[in-house]
Amino acid sequence: MVDGVHRAAHLMRTARHTVALTGAGLSTESGIPDFRSPGGVWERFRPIEYQEFLASHEARIEHWRYKQATVPAMLHAEPNAAHRALAELETAGRLVAVITQNIDALHQRAGSRHVLELHGTNLEAACLDCGARVPIGDALEQLGRGDAEGDAVPRCAQCGGWLKPATVSFGQALPADVLREAAALAEKSDCFLALGSSLLVNPAAALAGLAKRCGAALIVITLGDTPYDVADVVIHGPLAATLTRIAALVLDRE
Repeated sequence: MVDGVHRAAHLMRTARHTVALTGAGLSTESGIPDFRSPGGVWERFRPIEYQEFLASHEARIEHWRYKQATVPAMLHAEPNAAHRALAELETAGRLVAVITQNIDALHQRAGSRHVLELHGTNLEAACLDCGARVPIGDALEQLGRGDAEGDAVPRCAQCGGWLKPATVSFGQALPADVLREAAALAEKSDCFLALGSSLLVNPAAALAGLAKRCGAALIVITLGDTPYDVADVVIHGPLAATLTRIAALVLDRE
């Protein structure tokens, strides 16, 4: 792994346009479980498709119960050393942007400024009718309280429409403007980091391939294997310790 760390640091030091793609594995060291691993979220909760959320009140209730059980822990989580390393690299001009599949906003809390959230954010809920946004805490407070008709799903204070967490559900399109910017960043990059992602879910995973086809050096750091393990550098190890070491080398602290 030491050789991989030094090789990754060298590629980043010689690059002019480094971009990072991050997945759930980056936040597990902050105590946020991922979705697909044994004991992950989808072993405890049934994923609700977007069209099902729109069509079924029972599905809306079930989805909000899942959020009620998982969001508080995410809101109380703290950025780990991997988040901080990426923020430091951006501040030093060594990282252009973070494209994240995560919905926990830990990159922003660590100090990263240019963050593209492909799958939305768990910090807000959005009205399906008027598009108004409210803090997720306000929406969660409505749960279980219901209204005069006995509804247990949060409603918009402005128009009365259903509120949905501002995250991208299965079957829901990713924000087109965010995806376009992410693709443009991948195309322009000369070094692309894929961090803590299984690289199995498109279109996010395809960004790594796009960057590589456009000439970027590809660095993959995860605990498990990915379809992109033919990258220029592949490191299977803990994200926080590995990124901290790489950042130290890039920023001449070692």
